[in-house]
Amino acid sequence: MKLQLGYEKGTITVHSNFKLPHTVWDSRSGCYRCLALFYRDLIEYLKSSRIEYEDKVCDLVPMPPHLSSRLQLRKYQSEALETWLQTKTGVLVLPTGAGKTVIGLKAIELLNVPTLVVAPTLELVRQWKTELEATFGLQIGTYSGKEHVIEPVTVSTYDTAYLRAEELGNRFLFIIFDEVHHLPSPGYASIAEMFIAPYRLGLTATYEREDGLHEELNRLVGGKVYEIDLHNLSGKHLAEYKTVKIVTELTTAERQEYEKYHSIFTNFLKRNHRILKSRDDFRRLIVMRSGRNAEAREALIARNRARNIALNSRSKLDALAEILDRHFNERMIIFTEHNSLVYEISRRFLIPAITHTTPGEERAEILDRFRRGIYNVIVTSKVLEEGIDVPDASVGVILSGSGSKREYKQRLGRLLRKRAGKLAILYEVVSKQTVEMDIARRRSIKRAT
Repeated sequence: MKLQLGYEKGTITVHSNFKLPHTVWDSRSGCYRCLALFYRDLIEYLKSSRIEYEDKVCDLVPMPPHLSSRLQLRKYQSEALETWLQTKTGVLVLPTGAGKTVIGLKAIELLNVPTLVVAPTLELVRQWKTELEATFGLQIGTYSGKEHVIEPVTVSTYDTAYLRAEELGNRFLFIIFDEVHHLPSPGYASIAEMFIAPYRLGLTATYEREDGLHEELNRLVGGKVYEIDLHNLSGKHLAEYKTVKIVTELTTAERQEYEKYHSIFTNFLKRNHRILKSRDDFRRLIVMRSGRNAEAREALIARNRARNIALNSRSKLDALAEILDRHFNERMIIFTEHNSLVYEISRRFLIPAITHTTPGEERAEILDRFRRGIYNVIVTSKVLEEGIDVPDASVGVILSGSGSKREYKQRLGRLLRKRAGKLAILYEVVSKQTVEMDIARRRSIKRAT
């Protein structure tokens, strides 16, 4: 009997008298089976071993005979693509605004095979669809929400690709994961596992994850194959920039409250001989709380209250007022950690606000007016950091944030769109002698010397 490969619900079935690499025996179906992820490995093994086989895996979407475009890549974009083409798997790491999408479009053109683009948000799905249609003049499929239209080139959200992986997994040979750092998240990893696509491209500005799960990308996509830092592009393909740190004092009342709650937390650590050196140490403390340790729970509540006082200090609004005066009529984005501060800034300075609760139409209208110069300043909490085409701005203000380098790079990247004579400025406003000083230190990125 000739060895036969098939596809069933995200797995490769192998009807054979002997075991192939990656496969396990499935007694229910009477065949060997493995994740669709290993399709390429199986084919390479069978060919190198000169084993005859019948391949019934693929049910590909018919592809036009030849894609063409007028895309011209910059030197670093060409280097990135050429590096990826050596294996046709792997992740490209480029700063926000460096043209990752253009590289993806060129890869689609060169491979000319049925392609699925996976993106984390509906906004990014729309952006990819628009770019693909403009570049290739094709009808582009969409799998997101209630719309399930499959075409030779299709764009999907991570959520829908996860839910529909079993039915879509053998329809495409090339898969692009935009903002690929999302892929190792629980659930999403199964997208990569259940698709046969031998060609895999990951795109991101921020490869590392604080939980360490980015190591999984080696298995799922092929790992990092090219990276260029924003410092190498600043002044050439991205705007020149500088960062300015402003340290503010807590008010007397805030200082008293901060010290009270901060002491509760630090005293708990001392009594229990705990030193928090890493995120894992903090997670173990959370486990203590979940284990119904009343003292640990009280300490964590106090820690959060102290942190919130530092992040949302009233004195920061005075510093913001000075920045607004200094950059009057310049395009500015203000970033905060919490919605409460967004709304306070919006009320005090009459600045349009965008949060996760802002309706889509209202958000689009605010961004359009920002783009046209009707609004010079907008304030947001985490919404504009990924997956939204934000209009050009030259000034950013971080009034509060996490210690995440990814968040910091995404916020900085919003300012770096190239324009003649432009110098982007990112302000960080932090509360003196508080945990926020350490938060700001953790998220900072070193500039090249």
